[in-house]
Amino acid sequence: MRALLIGAVEGTRVAADAIAGTPGWQLAAIATLTPELAARHSDFVDLAPVAARHGASLLQVAQCNAPAFLEQMRAVAADIVFVIGWSQICGPEFRAAAGARVVGYHPAPLPRLRGRAVIPWTILLDEKITASSLFWIDDGVDSGPLLAQRFFHVAPGETAATLYAKHMAALDTMLRELLPRLARGPVPGDPQEEAIATWATRRRPSDGRIDWRDSAEQIERLVRAVGRPYPGAFTDAAAGRITIWSARVCACAARQHANPGQVVLRDAEGFAVRCGDGRALHVLDYETSREPALHSVLGANA
Repeated sequence: MRALLIGAVEGTRVAADAIAGTPGWQLAAIATLTPELAARHSDFVDLAPVAARHGASLLQVAQCNAPAFLEQMRAVAADIVFVIGWSQICGPEFRAAAGARVVGYHPAPLPRLRGRAVIPWTILLDEKITASSLFWIDDGVDSGPLLAQRFFHVAPGETAATLYAKHMAALDTMLRELLPRLARGPVPGDPQEEAIATWATRRRPSDGRIDWRDSAEQIERLVRAVGRPYPGAFTDAAAGRITIWSARVCACAARQHANPGQVVLRDAEGFAVRCGDGRALHVLDYETSREPALHSVLGANA
């Protein structure tokens, strides 16, 4: 079985290793973004070494529905095309060029959380259980028949990085179980239940701006949701932008008369900022262009 893999992130690398390592499968080519478009993904991975390691051709593409790339797809003559870690919608011409055999991956318990930025949304929504999903790509968005799902708990204190790692482990397991089934013959998949579908909207780096009028718990969840490998939660101070990578809720503002966004503590671990609910966020890991004036009010929304 010949496979064409399309993507640009860590999940694409995981899929490449799984396909190349499964008997009966050949990873014929990997299609990925051109270098100048790498910034489209904050978790971009250079797949050139991966393609070289597995003896696969490397195709660089800006738009997967462009006629020139569709010709390249036809030339690869893959039995199945895998789209894993790719933000562009695969249109009808794309699916026709792939012989209507296109497998997609989504780090959510489809049909819940179709759409974009689902790892941050999983944490922001305080989901207790999530899943990784493999499915046949159809005319909709993340709506095709399910080929495999692997459920797992979202731990208290889960971060974008730890949740991302759990999804990568689930993807690897699912692919290594699914690939032999696909090689043996048709796998129709199970239709998704439309009545319970939900959709997640796109998130931009600017959505990581902290509003210190929110509760300490809300802000701490935002820090966890948009941390590495994503751009991070941030605030503004006299020193410029401060990106917060790690923080915890604390009660250290209980006897401090301060406005939301004012620093109420500085210690060896970091500093604490008063939030809208009267509690504080103890900032443990942060970056700024220079040492901030921590006595000043932080945040444009203070």
